[in-house]
Amino acid sequence: MDRAFWSGRRVLLTGHTGFKGSWAALWLHHMGAEVHGLALPPEGPANLHDRLGDIVARPTAWCDLRDRSAVRAAVDAAKPQVVLHMAAQAFVRRSYAEPQNTFETNVQGTVNLLEALRGQEALRGIVVVTSDKVYRNDGGGRAFRETDPLGGHDPYSASKAACEHAVAAYAASYFEADGVRVATVRGGNVIGGGDFSEDRILPDIWRAIAAGQPLVMRNPEATRPWQHVLDCLSGYFTLTEHLLGDASTPRQINIGP
Repeated sequence: MDRAFWSGRRVLLTGHTGFKGSWAALWLHHMGAEVHGLALPPEGPANLHDRLGDIVARPTAWCDLRDRSAVRAAVDAAKPQVVLHMAAQAFVRRSYAEPQNTFETNVQGTVNLLEALRGQEALRGIVVVTSDKVYRNDGGGRAFRETDPLGGHDPYSASKAACEHAVAAYAASYFEADGVRVATVRGGNVIGGGDFSEDRILPDIWRAIAAGQPLVMRNPEATRPWQHVLDCLSGYFTLTEHLLGDASTPRQINIGP
């Protein structure tokens, strides 16, 4: 990664209070970026954001993506040059319990952000983080390619696939004409320090150890490719650098192990 690219650059980072978002905010801060955060407060008493402190993303807009006016106010205040959109309802099992919230956050929330970004004079690039679960999965076990059709059997996966369509429509309809480069990145199954989230294998292991309880595996027959959070983020950051400097960069990128 090119530290000079990020130094002094105004970055709007949504979801900076989450696991990946907290690491992203810290890393961008150390590369000299001016990081503006937009997110809900962190969940639970144990979270990486509070342990890192608020220096990594300041000022912070405590904002629900579903609140169109609040999103626009945060964007107008940040005047971003680059946007890394990581905020989402990111849990598959929660999406079954809260499908409406999942679609409103992941689809309409992204549209609210993109709408607020239209006409931002300093804006040069937008990178939207979706998921490796956006693909139509036939269960064949083949590794997905960026050109594979989108799908989604559960509300989370379907909402992220719908988010991809919304981003592509805004890119073609509005941002290309203004010279703003737009891309989506599809990472998944991320592990690393500071993850206290629900339904994650490493936090589940340590919670079971701390409680002196047997570990319960939700899907013991599943096969997952794991990647470290810093590997995933380095892909996001490097793609952003190329996006703003290389016209041949594709618009959908898998960030895989």
